[in-house]
Amino acid sequence: MTIDRAVMMFAGTLVLVSLALGFYVSAYWYLLTAFVGLNLMQASVTGFCPAAIAFKKLGCKPGAAFK
Repeated sequence: MTIDRAVMMFAGTLVLVSLALGFYVSAYWYLLTAFVGLNLMQASVTGFCPAAIAFKKLGCKPGAAFK
């Protein structure tokens, strides 16, 4: 799996988990959804993504976006 796909899978998983937690536990979990969205927007503009750095250290192959 490339870093690009791993980041998208991680972000999607966090969004779905936070939506479920927001629905079943507390509405404050929706803030995690907002954080993920803001981080994705910031990464698209700046190219800096902490998750991509973590996946690179874990040994994922670089993709087109995060070389």
